[in-house]
Amino acid sequence: MSVLANKKIAVLGDRDGIPGPAIEACLATVEGAEVVFSTTECFV
Repeated sequence: MSVLANKKIAVLGDRDGIPGPAIEACLATVEGAEVVFSTTECFV
């Protein structure tokens, strides 16, 4: 069982790092994890 199983997740990606959709795609493999918000921001 994963630590993220049966959790609601907010994803904050970085434009110059790992974008939100890439993190969201990885979380799609976790059974029971639900992404409720996903975005890619520019932190300067």
